[in-house]
Amino acid sequence: MFLENCEVISNIQIAGNTYLMKVKGNKTIDKTKAGQFFMLQVKSGMTFLRRPISIHYVNKEKSELEFYYEVKGQGTKDLAEVKIGEEINIQGPLGNGFDTHIENKNIVVVGGGMGMAPMKLLIEELLKNKNKVVFIAGGRNSNALEILSNFNLNNVNTLITSDDGSIGTKGRVDTKLKEVLKNEKFDLVYTCGPEKMMEAVGRISEENDVECQVSLEARMACGVKACVGCSIKTKAGMKKVCHDGPVFDSKIIVDLNPKVENKTSCCGN
Repeated sequence: MFLENCEVISNIQIAGNTYLMKVKGNKTIDKTKAGQFFMLQVKSGMTFLRRPISIHYVNKEKSELEFYYEVKGQGTKDLAEVKIGEEINIQGPLGNGFDTHIENKNIVVVGGGMGMAPMKLLIEELLKNKNKVVFIAGGRNSNALEILSNFNLNNVNTLITSDDGSIGTKGRVDTKLKEVLKNEKFDLVYTCGPEKMMEAVGRISEENDVECQVSLEARMACGVKACVGCSIKTKAGMKKVCHDGPVFDSKIIVDLNPKVENKTSCCGN
């Protein structure tokens, strides 16, 4: 884990309240894995706490880090107002990422809404190891999936769904996953997105005897297991999303919803 100041080289609005920020990194580049996150702090912001943001992509040749985030509260509002040339302080990479050391496997990647954040880097890492990837991407509407224009999906079988049918097939990603697993044998499913979506993806994967890794979205106030704000119940006892995750085997999770014992220990983004 490293702590450093990074220059912001772009910070653009993708659609609605979603933004894509690129920063010039240094120490963090080679250590970052898909599924990990960083704690970001804006120097000029009014808020004190750092904000946990999933890594979207790492460009090692240019030493750049990309963060895809949604404005929810004052912390992410401060991020959205950062200008090119300004600096932010980042701490990371933190947590455990997806297992991407596998080779020559059939894999389904399922992303929903803001759960698309770790998928760009994940897909690239899987393709480098000669895995076959089917990517199921879902959102409320075409605006929610605008971030896909930032992906490189040339060698990926991409299946898009939307709630309103404005892009791709009208419907849900879990319905599409059922179809995919019925028609072909797969070795792994990776997913990130809304809680109910991931519960459905995990259940369908288990019904088809396919291992499923889920990247949980939780309110992480500290990012370094110092508080209890992101604790979840698993078959191996209580775990902290920031330290033991964010990526877990879906079979060990009893409840995806973090159990906050002290509501003052976590914060809105």
